[in-house]
Amino acid sequence: LPRRARLDCLLCLLACTVGCDQVSKHVARAALRHESSLSVTGGVLELRLAENPGSFLSLGTMLPEPVRFAFFTLGVGIGLAALAGYLTSRARIDTFRFVGLSLAMAGGAGNLLDRILRHGLVTDFAIIHVGPVHTGVFNVADILIVAGTGIVIYSFGRRQNQNGPTSGCSGPRDDASVDM
Repeated sequence: LPRRARLDCLLCLLACTVGCDQVSKHVARAALRHESSLSVTGGVLELRLAENPGSFLSLGTMLPEPVRFAFFTLGVGIGLAALAGYLTSRARIDTFRFVGLSLAMAGGAGNLLDRILRHGLVTDFAIIHVGPVHTGVFNVADILIVAGTGIVIYSFGRRQNQNGPTSGCSGPRDDASVDM
């Protein structure tokens, strides 16, 4: 696809996914403000409000606030801007990779927006329980990041299967049979 079409696709995807993420966080803050937790779907899904100053699984929570701001707000913002530039400027990029990176970018943007608007905190609200195993507290943006990462990984495996075994030392390329 031409650069303008990629930009339009990216902006549409960002508007929809970041919008969903922000609405879900707003609803969680409003509905769970006075609840310790709420169990739904037969106990598989637990809704519990958590304001997370760290990143994935609360990593970085113990860092001083200026360091968290530098890494999780400035660093992520710069990384997302670079990713947006990459996604809109590449002449050829596999469709799966474009979608995966766009979803991961959308999740990052949703959490970054939280950090900017909520004084460095990200609203998390969901926990999945399967028997004795459970996840950490997460949100829609986290799901987008994981899904996007999974799609990118799939795109590399898919290309390997299409190209067959390779010989030589050539590195991965961004072009594949399905191009944008």
